[in-house]
Amino acid sequence: MLWEFLNAAKDIGRMQDIATVLIRYGFGGFVQLLGLERVLAHVGKSLHWQHAEEYATLDTPCRVRHILEELGPTFIKMGQILATRVDLFPPAYIAEFEKLLDQVPPLPFAELLPQLEEDIGGSVTDIFQEIDTQPLAAASLAQVHRAVLKNGTPVVLKIRRPGIRKIIEADLHLLDRLVDIVESDAPELRRYHPREVVRQFSQSLRRELDFAAESRNAERVAANLAGDPHIMIPKVYWEFTGERLNVQEYVDGILGKDLDGVKNAGLDKRLLAERGVKAVLQMIMVDGFFHADPHPGNVFYLPDNRLAFIDFGMMGRLTDERREQVVSFLYGMVNHHAATVVEILEDWSDIVKTDTQTTLVVEIDGFVEHYSSLALKDLSLPMMIGDLMVILRDHNLSLPPDLALLIKAYITLDGFGRYLEPEFNTLNFSAPIIQKLMEDRYKPEAIAKRGWRNLVVVAELLSALPKELHQLLRASRKGTIQVDINVRGLDRHINKLNGAITRLTMGIVTAALIIGTSIIMTVKSGPTILGMPVFGFIGFLSASIVGVWLLISIWRGRKTD
Repeated sequence: MLWEFLNAAKDIGRMQDIATVLIRYGFGGFVQLLGLERVLAHVGKSLHWQHAEEYATLDTPCRVRHILEELGPTFIKMGQILATRVDLFPPAYIAEFEKLLDQVPPLPFAELLPQLEEDIGGSVTDIFQEIDTQPLAAASLAQVHRAVLKNGTPVVLKIRRPGIRKIIEADLHLLDRLVDIVESDAPELRRYHPREVVRQFSQSLRRELDFAAESRNAERVAANLAGDPHIMIPKVYWEFTGERLNVQEYVDGILGKDLDGVKNAGLDKRLLAERGVKAVLQMIMVDGFFHADPHPGNVFYLPDNRLAFIDFGMMGRLTDERREQVVSFLYGMVNHHAATVVEILEDWSDIVKTDTQTTLVVEIDGFVEHYSSLALKDLSLPMMIGDLMVILRDHNLSLPPDLALLIKAYITLDGFGRYLEPEFNTLNFSAPIIQKLMEDRYKPEAIAKRGWRNLVVVAELLSALPKELHQLLRASRKGTIQVDINVRGLDRHINKLNGAITRLTMGIVTAALIIGTSIIMTVKSGPTILGMPVFGFIGFLSASIVGVWLLISIWRGRKTD
């Protein structure tokens, strides 16, 4: 499998970088199990690895996190996405993935300048009065610099790092190939939707590389929140913005992490928490298009207890159907309807009901009863989600990838509220909103809207039915109806059968060579090698080579089985 993976890699240089990092950190679990920590440390010193002793003693989750950090932006972003999959990974891994910081040393501004001038179509002195060459922030994908337009407007320049797309595309190609191998050789992992996870991750990362798309996200959120006077979204200057450059309004506010600044400015921390949480809940529950990383670093506090959101590269999307499922799930949790919760979990996991459903209902019922008996002020959202994910993992259930971002956003949102006000409880604050959404769902106008939508679907189906039946009958008369049957795991059995036939054929060829050579050996004329006729020697040599190949092939086949 590894050899196939290496052969598929187009970027050999990048593959060498990845292999070097993996070898440096070793297989931590095996190293510790065999008691070879000192050996690994000694080897690291011999190869001049930095911090070799530390590598040897790291536990496996920490080792994985270090590997992702050293492999660069693609894998850092992947780790950040994996941190949202609390349904797949135990807490130790989630805790390490959450430590992944997308921060790197800044590039000198001189290295960014040629690309910047290419994107704005001229010299920077023609567009800007001044540019601060010291970055406000530096991440793996971009650097942020403050500038002033010719008309005196302060702006922020988000400049993509030169050459970063080539590295990321090579990494995404490797991930695509890895998914092919995993799905073919480890079908038991398909329930985790690896292809869908990588597909959504690739789409998300490519969107983050496109700063114009990020700007469109910002404008869409601004339009959705236009009715909220307490939320501000920075303006985008489209005349300068493109795929590699984002020029937007400078936010002159207090950074979300600066609690001392909030106190000195006389702002109300609880009111800020309520307004920020309310805005994100509207994005999630009403608009279905939400900021997936609403942590304090992506928020500024403004006078009059207003907030500004920035960085719309990572966005979550929920369809109308998914939003209704989420509301029903939360409503079932609050109102102790375990059967409703289980039904939605099964729908999300794409599984058929089995004999384990009764056990699952019992466990979910106990889970709901435990948390419904607590006062809302005593509920811990991260703990509740963690307990639920343990149940899902025990029953081999997983969540759709689009819900992973929702969970990440919700947990991050809870942390944002508590960061401002330790006594703030997101569940307590959101309970009336969820209740209202459930009530709105059964209002006459909402029912009429859903009924009309379903009626349109049925009408379209009925109108197309005669044509579909006509085509089916005509195909039946012509005998052109085809039925495709896909049997999971059949390819592996076919490959084994092909291998067996190949070995059998080579065995027959070997036997024929031996018999033919034995006949030739009875002829005593012609040139000889080691006292044997030349053709007889060649025949025996060929039979020996094929025989050895057969033995190796049979041994490897048994080992693989």
